[in-house]
Amino acid sequence: MKTNKSYTKRIRVTRTGKLVARKPGQDHFNAKASGSARSAKRRATSISLTARAKRRFLPGA
Repeated sequence: MKTNKSYTKRIRVTRTGKLVARKPGQDHFNAKASGSARSAKRRATSISLTARAKRRFLPGA
């Protein structure tokens, strides 16, 4: 099975092996949000994948 390239471009592996990604849908309609909320949307968050998701999206890992 091939690796899902669109998925792998959105995630990054840290030095310790954690998976980090931005939450989807954070770019538009931020004018009403506070500054701290907007800066929080720019940050990446740690994600945990189930074994099924790893097998589906990252078969080589």
